[in-house]
Formats: sequence, C-alpha cells, structure tokens
Amino acid sequence: MKAAITSVPEQSAPPASSSPLPGASPAMQEVFRLIERVGPTEASVLLTGESGSGKELAAKAIHDRSSRRNRPFIAVNCGAIPAGLIEAELFGFEKGSFTGAVRGHAGVFERADGGTLLLDEITEMPLDMQTRLLRVLETKKFYRVGANTELSTDVRVIAATNRCPLQAVRSGQLREDLLYRLAVFPIHMPPLRDRGNDIDLLAERFLDDLNAQAATQKRFTALSRMTLRQHSWPGNVRELKNCIERAFILGDQWIELAPLLRRPTADNDAPADDRERLDIRVGSRICDMERSLIEATLEYFQGNKRRAADALGCSLKTLYNKLNGYAERRASGIAQSRVNGYPQSQECARG
Repeated sequence: MKAAITSVPEQSAPPASSSPLPGASPAMQEVFRLIERVGPTEASVLLTGESGSGKELAAKAIHDRSSRRNRPFIAVNCGAIPAGLIEAELFGFEKGSFTGAVRGHAGVFERADGGTLLLDEITEMPLDMQTRLLRVLETKKFYRVGANTELSTDVRVIAATNRCPLQAVRSGQLREDLLYRLAVFPIHMPPLRDRGNDIDLLAERFLDDLNAQAATQKRFTALSRMTLRQHSWPGNVRELKNCIERAFILGDQWIELAPLLRRPTADNDAPADDRERLDIRVGSRICDMERSLIEATLEYFQGNKRRAADALGCSLKTLYNKLNGYAERRASGIAQSRVNGYPQSQECARG
C-alpha cells in the first residue's frame, strides 16, 4: 500500500534551471508553456500520455508554480490500491470502522489539505468510487469511513492516465461527468520517441547525476549515442533512465547501451519478426492462449510488468491479478497431482 502513495514535503518552487522536467523539443516547449499558464490557477488538470513519459513530474511542476507550493504534494496510484481499500486511502477511516482499524487514519484528502493531490491512473478507479470522488470535487466535503462528521478539504486535484480518456468513457471505465470535471485543462505528455534531441539531453543529465553521486567521469561511447536515437524507447523517460543506470553500473570508463537493449531470445541470430511472434495452435483454449500471451510478453520485456501491461493493453493491477491467479492454480495443480498420482491441468478449472 505504501508504494501506491508518495508525498513530497513542503518546499519552495525550484528555479527553472533545476527543473526535474527538462526538454528543448517543440513538443516539450508546448508542455512547459501550458504548465506556466495553468500553474498559478486553481483549475483541475488532466495529464495524458504513455507510461514513463513524465506525468507525475509535470504534476509536480504545476504544483511548484502555484500558490500551494509550500503545502503538500501527494501522488496516489489508483491502479495499485485494492478496490476494497481505496475509499479508506482516499478519505481515511475511524478507529473500529472495520477489522484491523485499531486507530483512526487520515486519508490523502486530509493530508493534502491546502496542497495538491495527483490521482494517477484515474481510469483504474472503481466506478462507485468515481461517483464519490465527483461529489468531493464539487462540494469539497467528505466523510471518513465509519464517521458521522463531515470534513472539509481544500485540495487542488490533478488527474493522470496512460489511456485515451474518451475511449475509457466509451468502454465504461471512466464516468463521463468525472472526465469533464477533471479535464478543465488537459495536457498531453509526448512520448520520448517524439522529442528529438531531448533524448540526448536527458541521457547526459542522467549520466551527469550518476557521475556526481559516484565521483566518476564516465562517458557514452559513439555507439551508445547512436543507440539513443535508434531505439524506440517504449518505456519512455523511465526506460531511458533505468537503462543508463544499469549501463553505468556495468561500465568502467565508457558506457555501452546497445547490449542492454537486445531482446532476450533462445536464438539471438533469429530474425526480429520471429523473435517477436507467438505461435498458438488452432483449437487451444482461450485461457491457455491468454496465459501464453501474457507470459511471453512479460519475458519479451525482461520481466518489466508495467511495460508488459502497456503492451497488452491492460492495467498493471489486472496483470498482477492474472499472474497471482496463475501461481495459485499452479500450486493447486501440483497439490492435486500429488493426491491423484498424475499431472492435472487446472488452468480453466475456475471459469
């Protein structure tokens, strides 16, 4: 649960030169222009863009340019909180309101009072909670779980999603009235592949930070600089940063990126389209095909569950639920086979 919520202590707005959201490309210059315009206002902002494109950093930049910058900035990942706990995390709960509530707890709407609350992956919030959220946004009042006293909150809400909001509305994942309430001022974060020279700028910045921390002077090889431009970076800025950190740890004086971006395969000499294809026999059960696709995609992305979920078009929470289900069924199947004395598949036994 703690991993789903992050809080930034009260602080003054940083100077532009130290911005955590650098970029010189036209696409990012437009983002900066919009942030500068909306930051000082109280308007609700909806940030859209692929995972890893910097939506949380953009939200923090908006907060830092507002009159609330000396108050808390709290980010909540709606997709990482179990449906049964999200109400308590958002609005808090009273002692004894449910099993395990040994003391009262302030939710993020209380803790962010006077500041800014980022609701990330808003399309993953259950629909019944979207209804409650809409009321809080309109009235600025709410109840803790198990409480009879209504509380007030003064919070600026910024929402973010890696999905198309209109498609989420059409598919029933997002209430249309909530979308219009959140998207007073929409900002789209461009993917890294569309940011041109920003890739080199970000890479140098990440490397400089690592050099400063380790008191080293490592540099990119010429091949690495070519790789920076040739790779599509499906994981965007997050993938770039993680790749450079891995290469930094492995490298001595020179940093090599290309070996870290090769896909793991049984035959490294196989054509790229063969390595990225999954063969499924006609007549296979749907549940078996789904599991094969999920596991192959996860292997393709070297165990990176967020990138696998993005590629599969599902939420990170859904992917975790699927994987946990496979593990439970595998354990159940092993136990059953020991009882019966022969292997037994239980992939579809529950549905």
